[in-house]
Amino acid sequence: MSGGLRVVLVDDQALVRAGFRVILGAEPDIEVVGEAGDGERAVELVAELAPDVVLMDVQMPVLDGIEATRRILGPAPAEHPVRVVVLTTFDREDYLFEALRAGASGFLLKNASPEDLVEAIRVVARGDALLSPEVTRRVLARFAGPAPRAAPATAPNRPADLTDREYEVLVHLARGSSNAEIAARLHLGETTVKTHVSRVLAKLGLRDRTHAVVYAYEHGVVAPGQG
Repeated sequence: MSGGLRVVLVDDQALVRAGFRVILGAEPDIEVVGEAGDGERAVELVAELAPDVVLMDVQMPVLDGIEATRRILGPAPAEHPVRVVVLTTFDREDYLFEALRAGASGFLLKNASPEDLVEAIRVVARGDALLSPEVTRRVLARFAGPAPRAAPATAPNRPADLTDREYEVLVHLARGSSNAEIAARLHLGETTVKTHVSRVLAKLGLRDRTHAVVYAYEHGVVAPGQG
């Protein structure tokens, strides 16, 4: 196979990796190019194989998935961008938020369907971020409660480089809105919204919309309230 999405599977359970390999192997545009049973080997494989996407478990021997994600993504952008999808469960939310800060672009529940797994790979490979609605709700609740409101437009925490429209888009991103939802609320076309999102990410030096959410809450762009 050539020209498809190259994926590395990382999980300490061989049966789990085998299941993922079967599911992804049935897709004509996806190729599993390597497997690792711990985070340290995952870091080595990514350096060797330059995959497009890494499907990363969290709890593993030698090196856990969070630290492996941090090392794979690193402070300096790679010549070949790698996206990490973290496998997560609701009983350890701390892993979810640490993985966000480590730079992961997507989160997949371990009880997800095969269709969700395939879609997750494709979504992050094209540069988008993936948070299931359930995970998005937990992210928003963790950072700011269920009803975030925008900080005042003149607040000192407002990013200086953003235009008024870009700031509005950032606020909606922080609320977990899709491009279609932002377009409807701001009476814009989806293509225009996508352009604004790209500019927000570029100006703030953010990898994707998932990290725009984290940025917005950690920098006080949005805050708990009735909004």
